[in-house]
Amino acid sequence: MKHFAVYQASPSIPSSPDQRLWSPERVRAWEESLSRDAPEALAVLRIPRIGVEVPVLEGTDDWTLNRAVGHIEDTARPGGTGNSGIAGHRDGFFRALKDIHDGDVIELKTLGGTEIYQVRRTWIVDPEDVSVLDPTDAPALTLVTCYPFYFVGSAPQRFIVRAVLTKTEPPRTPSV
Repeated sequence: MKHFAVYQASPSIPSSPDQRLWSPERVRAWEESLSRDAPEALAVLRIPRIGVEVPVLEGTDDWTLNRAVGHIEDTARPGGTGNSGIAGHRDGFFRALKDIHDGDVIELKTLGGTEIYQVRRTWIVDPEDVSVLDPTDAPALTLVTCYPFYFVGSAPQRFIVRAVLTKTEPPRTPSV
C-alpha cells in the first residue's frame, strides 16, 4: 500500500512520516486515514531544521488533519500571493513546531516551484483571534496549531508561526 499517494507533487517523500513525537491517538488516527485515497496535494511543506515534511491538502476537517496538514479556507492558496494559512494537529504533524525559531527556513513545494520562507515571528493567540489569517500584501505563510503542545483535551489557545517569502525556485525539469 502506498501510504502517501497525496505526495504526487514530490516523489522523494518517505512512505510514512516521522511519528516519534506524535501522541498514540494521533498515530492511530493517521493509520485509519489511510483506508481512504487522498486527493492530490496542493503542496509539500518542509521545515528542515525540525524535521517536518508533510503534504498540504485542501481543508481542515478531521480526516484531512489526520492524514496531512490543511490549507485554511479563505486564505491565499499555497504558492499564491498573500497570506496562506496552514493548520495541523499539535500532537501530530505540527508537534515539532514547539522547537521552531525565528529565522528558520520553511520550504513550500508546489507544481509551480519551491517557495522559501523565513520564520519572522511566533506567538500565542486565543482561538477566536483569526486576525492572524488576515490578507497580506506580500506573500506570507501562517502556520496554526493548538497550544499548549502537550495539553490533554481541547487546547485553550493557538500557536502561530508567521514566515515571509525570501526566494522562489522554479520547478526542476528532469534531465534527459
